[in-house]
Parts: sequence; structure tokens; C-alpha cells
Amino acid sequence: MARRAMMGRVGDESGVETGPRPVRVAYTVEQCWDSSPGGTAVAALRIAHELAALSDDVDVRLVAGKHLRVPDKPYRPAGTVAMLPLARPLLYETWVRWNWPKVESATGAVDVAHATGLIPCGTAAPLVVTLHDVAFLHSPQQFTAHGVRIMTKALDVIRDRTDRVLVPSAATLGDCLEAGIAADRLRVVPLGVDVEPASPSSIERVVRRYELPDEFVLFVGTLQPRKNLARLVAAMAARRSTQALVVVGAQGWGDDVDVARSDVDVRFLGFVPDDDLGPIYAAAGVFAYPSEREGFGLPVAEAMAQATPVVTSAGTSTEEVAGGAAVLVDPFDVRSIADGIDAAFDQRVELAARSVARVRELSWASAARRTLDVYRELADGGGPAAAQ
Repeated sequence: MARRAMMGRVGDESGVETGPRPVRVAYTVEQCWDSSPGGTAVAALRIAHELAALSDDVDVRLVAGKHLRVPDKPYRPAGTVAMLPLARPLLYETWVRWNWPKVESATGAVDVAHATGLIPCGTAAPLVVTLHDVAFLHSPQQFTAHGVRIMTKALDVIRDRTDRVLVPSAATLGDCLEAGIAADRLRVVPLGVDVEPASPSSIERVVRRYELPDEFVLFVGTLQPRKNLARLVAAMAARRSTQALVVVGAQGWGDDVDVARSDVDVRFLGFVPDDDLGPIYAAAGVFAYPSEREGFGLPVAEAMAQATPVVTSAGTSTEEVAGGAAVLVDPFDVRSIADGIDAAFDQRVELAARSVARVRELSWASAARRTLDVYRELADGGGPAAAQ
């Protein structure tokens, strides 16, 4: 029997029906408690924020596992988060094995459940999952054995139980089709970017605070092998010009960049607050992001929002995000990356203008509206998945 969630109607004091009530959605934010939350948490929180502005149409009920602490400030959900009785990793195991515990046990009855990360949540309602990428299928050696096992099981559940799968790019859509997810369940929902140019005073502030050089190449991202930092360092050493490489991002896993043997001036800033990140992008001469594989590539959009010239990978989702406003390189070719960075410095004025025009096409409000369209589709009775 197919799962269905019919929308009720709201009446005025006389009992006259005035229109459909908001779609009630259980919305998972479990990734906010990850050791390195990254772009998936940013996307979940920014879309939740925009959905909250549509309160006449949607009632978003945040939900996560059991936690004794609040997430770090940049990844701290706004409002109350309903807590389930289990904590990770047990929560993820029971969700994918037994579709339990149901999110409704914490949120109350809902019309739709939305798992905003790879792991499908337990629910009796129509289920939406946001799948940013399936990198673990392409490069399993870059993940832990346990991580690959749970993600593979999650993908099996997505194939069998999920009514809609939201992906941020055409590149991820293609990967999902190859992974066996039915085309009629897939929806592309591009992510957004906050377009607020850094002020000159804020740029001066971060330059002083972090002792940034006059001219530098910037990389932003959680440090993990697919981000390709090792080749980026090698490319910096092979360039015709010499600038420092500034690296912003939390420590991830498996990254073995040996800067001690490099002649490159590499400066690791670690995690930086949101208030500092925009000005750091703006202070950079070039933003280099030759990632091997991404689901979307938020840092590319963030750099472009500050009119910073971007170098990124051809044939990936980040090429989609750049939309013709970046220098594209082969992420597996050190020489190509080096030449691309030099070219970006040569084309700074042109790239800056194209970047600003491109990011105007990306917005969190648009991502939220597209997400709400999917909720409505399911709440009105759509969805091919069978009841569990």
C-alpha cells in the first residue's frame, strides 16, 4: 500500500474552510553535530532558514539524535530541535536497518520527512533525502571502511524506500542514475550563496588578524583527500609566479599533505568564523578549488560572491556552479592546475565581473522554494515508494 499524506484545510472561527494548512515536515539536522559539518550542514541550515520565512506554507520541525551539547555556533540550528532517544552511530544503524526510531516520535505527526544528509531517517511519512554526492562509490579508499559500509547500506535504502531524492547538481543527478536511483524520484535543487560583498574595513581586519600576505592563493574546505590539496601544493611549487597558499578549513580525515618538503609558503588557518570567511575570500588574489569530486561546491560560489577569481575542476559539479565564470583545470594534472592559477591572476578583472553576474543566479530562497514544491507534491499524494 503506497504511503500518502493528505493535506488538511484550515478554517476560520466560523468553521469555514479558508485554504490548505502548511505542510508539516520533520527536517533532520543531525549533521550539524559532525566533527566536520561542512557544506551539507550549511545547506541544511540555510534552506531551513528560508523555509521558516514561508511559514504560511510549511511547518518545519527540526529533529536530530540525542546530544549532550549544542553544535558549534556556525552550525547551530535556529529554534528548537526535537531529540530522538538514540545517539550516533547507533541512530544511523537503526535508521538504515529497521526504519526506526521514527522521527514522528519526536516531532509529532508530519506530512513529509526530509533527511537532509545521506542517511535516510526512520519515518512512516513520505520520505525525501538530500543526496549531495556519492563520492564513496567512486573513491572508497578515501573513506573509512565503516563509513563506506553505512553509506552503501544507506544508498540501498534510498533506492528502496525514498519517495524523492534531492540533488544539488546535474553531475550528482548523473551519478545517482548510474547508482540505480529511479529517474522519477530525482529532483535537482541547486544550492544558494549569500551575496554580501565584504567591506574594506572587514578585509583590513582579517588581514591583520590572520597576518595575511599582500597577495595569496586561497583554498577553503574540510581537509580530506578528494579536496586534492596535495596536488594544489605541488601546483603552487610549479608555477611561474610565487605567492603563499592560505588554507582555511577544519581537519577532516586521510589528508597527508607534506608541506615540510615543499618550497611553497603554506599557511593553515584552520576553521574561521563566518564573519571572517567572506573578507578572507575578498582578500585573496585567486581562489583555487581543484577538487576531484563534489556534490555542488559551495566554496566556489562563496568566492565568486566576493568577486574573487576562481580556478576549479573541469567536468565536475563545480564547473556547473562556476557557470562559465572560472578558469577550469584538470584536477589530476599538476601542470594544468599551476597554469590555471597563473591564468586566473592574468584575467582577474574579467573573471571578477563574470563571477558577480553568475552568483546572482544562485539563491537560498530559490532552493527553499524548490524544496517546498517537492514537499507539496508528496503531501498531495505523490510518491512512488511503497509503505514500510
